[in-house]
Amino acid sequence: MTLPHGFLVTLDRHTRVLDDGRALLGGFPTRLLRLTPRARPLLSGRTLRVTDRASAVLADRLLESGMANPVVASLPPCPDPRYTVVVPVRDRARQLDRLLTGLGRDHPVIVVDDASHHPEDVAAVAAKHGARLVPLPVNLGPAGARNAGLRHVTTPYVVLADSDVVLAPGTVATLLRHFADPRVAMAVPRISGLPAVGSPNWIGRFEDARSSLDLGPYPAAVRPGTPVSWASTACVVARVDALKEGFDDTMRVGEDVDLCWRLIEHGWRVRYEPAVEAGHEHRVRLDDWFLRKAVYGTGATPLARRHPQFIAPAVFAPWSTALTVALLAQRRWSLPVAGSVFCVATVRIARKLEGTGHPYRLAVRLTANGSLNALSQASALLTRHWWPLTALGCTVSGRVRRAAAVAALTDVTLEYRRDRAGLDPVRYGIARRLDDLAYGAGVWYSAVKGRSTRALRPRLVRRREAQ
Repeated sequence: MTLPHGFLVTLDRHTRVLDDGRALLGGFPTRLLRLTPRARPLLSGRTLRVTDRASAVLADRLLESGMANPVVASLPPCPDPRYTVVVPVRDRARQLDRLLTGLGRDHPVIVVDDASHHPEDVAAVAAKHGARLVPLPVNLGPAGARNAGLRHVTTPYVVLADSDVVLAPGTVATLLRHFADPRVAMAVPRISGLPAVGSPNWIGRFEDARSSLDLGPYPAAVRPGTPVSWASTACVVARVDALKEGFDDTMRVGEDVDLCWRLIEHGWRVRYEPAVEAGHEHRVRLDDWFLRKAVYGTGATPLARRHPQFIAPAVFAPWSTALTVALLAQRRWSLPVAGSVFCVATVRIARKLEGTGHPYRLAVRLTANGSLNALSQASALLTRHWWPLTALGCTVSGRVRRAAAVAALTDVTLEYRRDRAGLDPVRYGIARRLDDLAYGAGVWYSAVKGRSTRALRPRLVRRREAQ
């Protein structure tokens, strides 16, 4: 399967062009790609258009490594744009009516009633919009309900949309363009909050800025171990023949992550496309919001059983582990040891960059970025995934108290400037910590229930993996 002629990609914002176009540095994990004399002219500035087999091979490699992304506006329209919309719902007749009103009647819609308490309301809305109703006698959960709908789909593509989302015009048509790449199995839009009626409360404003479903403003390949490591199926366009067995209907939470990772393991691609959005009705009641965050955490251990290589809460290279441990020790020798580790890592990375201009300058930047990433992951462990251990440690150790305080305050300071949530720093900081407490509690609950600590254990990668 090769990319078609006319397929246009542009280098990711993190990819650097070195030595007048002779090499590229970027991707996940970071790697150096040296271009042959034949390949160099294929890049025009930071874009590459597929015109022959050589350009198709290079574009495919850039996409696979995370060095480039498709330019969705320039991709050819999908040659067979037929799709069916599948909507799983349990009650929520008002939200279902809102969604179906926006969808119109140009494409078939299947509404799967997942054993509603008031099925007559759901049936009335489905009939009003000419949708096919598939009632389930018992509640199967989101995964089972979607699978029930998928069994009735006869079109080449399917749109899975939860009842509490609203699709903007052009969302599906834009996402369908990604299927010009024959290896794309799913494409997902950015999930943003629906405008609230009246002034949103402080949890609503925080969720608009920090929703777990919002994967950010930049396009990306969905891959474990990258900034976009999973994608929600609250709204997704998928290739029906790629889904095969569909969702794991034994999972009540995390089924979307599991599906993404299974597709990737089977050689498919999943694309995140923030050029289009789907509005989502966020939870804004504190108790409801907190419980939902905890429920998300409970999916960790089931995912760890199915995908042990992907689920680690943090991934460290040996050198970044040594640097982080030295700083957390807070001893007199901590800074000298951390500095020595930094220098050794810089030299080793510079040797891999030999042949490029200014290899040591590049190596210093890469080592600094790796150090910051390692410290950020350590901070998340202290305040999110391991917070019960951190809380226990704070009762007996001043060093743990200092590390936890620095981690929490630094996190709030950096994220507050980035998010612009419309909240004062105090309420923003409280919401951040409540988010971490809820999710971490869910992870620990699943670990205890499943009698496994795999979802809590960081992963150490060898030097050749870390690059």
